[in-house]
Amino acid sequence: MQLERAVDAYLRHISIERGLSEHTVAAYRRDLAGYIAWLTERGIGDSSEVTVVLVTAFAAERASAEPPPAASSLARLQSSVRGLHRFLAREGIETDDPTGRLRPPKAARRLPKALTIDQVERLLDAAGPQGGELEATELIGLRDRALLELLYATGARVSEVVQLDVDDLAHGDVVRVRGKGSKERIIPVGSYARSAIDAYLTRSRPELSRRGHATPRLFLGARGAPLSRQSAWLVIQHAAERAKLTAHVSPHTLRHSFATHLLQGGADVRVVQELLGHASVATTQIYTHVSVDTLRDVYATSHPRAR
Repeated sequence: MQLERAVDAYLRHISIERGLSEHTVAAYRRDLAGYIAWLTERGIGDSSEVTVVLVTAFAAERASAEPPPAASSLARLQSSVRGLHRFLAREGIETDDPTGRLRPPKAARRLPKALTIDQVERLLDAAGPQGGELEATELIGLRDRALLELLYATGARVSEVVQLDVDDLAHGDVVRVRGKGSKERIIPVGSYARSAIDAYLTRSRPELSRRGHATPRLFLGARGAPLSRQSAWLVIQHAAERAKLTAHVSPHTLRHSFATHLLQGGADVRVVQELLGHASVATTQIYTHVSVDTLRDVYATSHPRAR
């Protein structure tokens, strides 16, 4: 099959049949565009012409590039290429999969950065006031406070939170979140987040909604359109600046902090796995390595010869 057509068929497959997110599909599209360009330079225009030698040479060249690519980026690139050729072989478009011997690089195990509880409280206070402190005209502060409270209270990805509809909060103390692969999960919502959301829904969202077209989305921008991932990211950045937090703070920082604080509080790792929407508990277990200071404290107070 002609390479461009093969890539288009594969991207449709992962988008429609596997339900991968637009962000993931876009990343695969960029990776495969580079792969096709590399093959085209070598006179390869059809997927049947791709060999093990070519795939191995492509992977080796990308791995030795300057500056060196991040292990995670290289792993995703190889995953894109493997996925394409496995799809073609599974669908019977090609008889062989030339990526069978390709092994992904071993990514470095990086511990996620989490804020302290005090830092989280400073961040939330900087985002906007709690429900009873503002006049109804101060719309954006109520929205920003509700957004950050919900991100920290649920550990949800920012892409999941900006996709929430008002009806997803219909059960009061829980929220229905749609994660990767359109899988749904139910997450409890604490009283602080619920209070901030209620204030936003009653005093801010109605006015924001009047500024744009009707939409069921929970979080709206200043003109009434659904809040984007990029805008949510900026909300957190501005709050971090006002809170004078020197560490890099992103939407994922709140997700990491959510998981870390739950485990520090005694939550079972499998419960945290379910709340985060991780397919494997191994993904969640990285958070058990975060609290080195806690381990030192327990050791120092418990072991008879620690001091």
